[in-house]
Amino acid sequence: MRRLSNDEIAEILYEIGEYLDMQGVQFKPRAYEKVAQTIEGLQEEVADIYKKGGLKSVEDIPGVGVSIAEKIEELLKTGKCKYHQDLKKKTPVDLASLTRVEGLGPRKIKVLYKKLGVKNLSDLEKSAKAGKIAKLEGFGEKTEENILKGLEFVKKSGGRFVLGFVLPVIRDVEKRLRGLKGVEAAQVAGSVRRWKETVGDADILVISNKPAVVMDYFVSMPEVGRVLAKGETRSSVTLKNGMDIDVRVVSKESYGSALAYFTGSKDHNIELRKIAISKGYKLNEYGLYKGKKNIAGKSEEEIYKALGLDYVEPEMREMTGEIAAAKKKALPKIIGYGDLKGDLQTQTNWTDGADSIEKMAKAAMERGLEYIAVTDHTKRLAMTGGLDEKRILKQMAEIDSLNKKFGGKFRILKSTECDILKDGGMDLPDEILKKLDIVGGSVHSLFNLSRKDQTERIKKAMANPHVDIIFHPTGRLIHKREAYDVDMDEVIKTAKKTGTVLEIDASPDRLDLKDEYIKKCVDLGVKMTIDSDAHSASQFEFLEFGIAQARRGWAQKNDIINAWPIEKMLKFLK
Repeated sequence: MRRLSNDEIAEILYEIGEYLDMQGVQFKPRAYEKVAQTIEGLQEEVADIYKKGGLKSVEDIPGVGVSIAEKIEELLKTGKCKYHQDLKKKTPVDLASLTRVEGLGPRKIKVLYKKLGVKNLSDLEKSAKAGKIAKLEGFGEKTEENILKGLEFVKKSGGRFVLGFVLPVIRDVEKRLRGLKGVEAAQVAGSVRRWKETVGDADILVISNKPAVVMDYFVSMPEVGRVLAKGETRSSVTLKNGMDIDVRVVSKESYGSALAYFTGSKDHNIELRKIAISKGYKLNEYGLYKGKKNIAGKSEEEIYKALGLDYVEPEMREMTGEIAAAKKKALPKIIGYGDLKGDLQTQTNWTDGADSIEKMAKAAMERGLEYIAVTDHTKRLAMTGGLDEKRILKQMAEIDSLNKKFGGKFRILKSTECDILKDGGMDLPDEILKKLDIVGGSVHSLFNLSRKDQTERIKKAMANPHVDIIFHPTGRLIHKREAYDVDMDEVIKTAKKTGTVLEIDASPDRLDLKDEYIKKCVDLGVKMTIDSDAHSASQFEFLEFGIAQARRGWAQKNDIINAWPIEKMLKFLK
């Protein structure tokens, strides 16, 4: 039997939580959601954890009790979970698709199923277009209108995958191909290598003297749902998650040119070919040719050099000025994947996080970080158990105690993810905010304000002398929710004027700021922070997605305040 990946296990646990939420069950939905989040962020496969230590080792995963551990064991042994299937029979709806529509939570989905027989997106669209949803109690015309907008958004994003959700599978395939006998190199190319926010498919290039072994292994992998084509040096499959992957075996002499060609972007490659032609060369996936002689192609670096260009990092190959800069030897030294010293947005079990402050701090230390800010939500976000004035003071005392315990080896900063109210005021009073090391402000409500009102709301928060950072500045959720309507040029200008930092939220379905806004911040000298928005100790892994996003926006180490030593960073803040 095919073993389930962490993502597949997490998806089933999320669904169990959602089905329980439909039934109005208290506490359990959140427990399942927290465990799902933890499993998504694990570096080790749950199947391997179970193989090594059995049920007890699964119980050792943070947040996993006996009951959930037994369900995970059943999934690993049989590929199914009876509890999940029984819940599904009671309300047989396509939860995964329906919950992608903004504003549709499990309880609303249950009402739509009970009253209108809505089971999937097609049923939902028919009911909304027929005006049936507006007539339901608790819905109304505005909700129906928003559902139709949400459906359009879901359709627009169809066929593409959030990079962070599919990268673990792609990396696993790449790693196993690299480990095959006769394989000298294996490297993923395409939009995955450029770290695009969403990807349509994946290309993996391989150097091997045993191409038949590579092709036989690739098409018979347990993740493969369908074999699209199998050849001597190229094969294509569709994975069970719906994603297509191509594998090509290329010669050692052509590896660099093939990597450049298949990495893209298309516009970047067209410009490279134009430069080659202007020099009397021909550039293609097999090499850089002068007449019939291949003068470069083993590595990408030698191709760029032969064309008179500095090497361009894959994340920058989007025709946003990189070729002109490479010609002038003026490309910036963009931030590296190991450059962060801290993380300035983390949630703990004081609100909606899965783990304690101490556990989060230790996990950050293991990643090589020197400091974190604990930024639990504030009271207005009641569903997360947001902190009021009394509770945040208690949390501050616990942080002081933990910092003493760490003895200066690591620092936990007292902070908050404070809700920005409709008028731009803050959810906690200034006398509390001024006691904190760092104050982050964020918008979690009233996404439908007019562009003018939303912009003024955020600008007012930035003008507060205690607000240091604006978290996830546009509020988007990739494939789920559009950014709210806000004038980002005005926000960036105001950030410069007020000395406010803008966040690059590294959570794979946020990646907020977008790369185009990061580049504007870099150009204007607005400082940023790259934060994991971790809700469990395993989610510090998200930081690499934020770093990739910063690299796509040409950010350097000096642009990112949590790449600085702690004292320099704190001194910079308001």
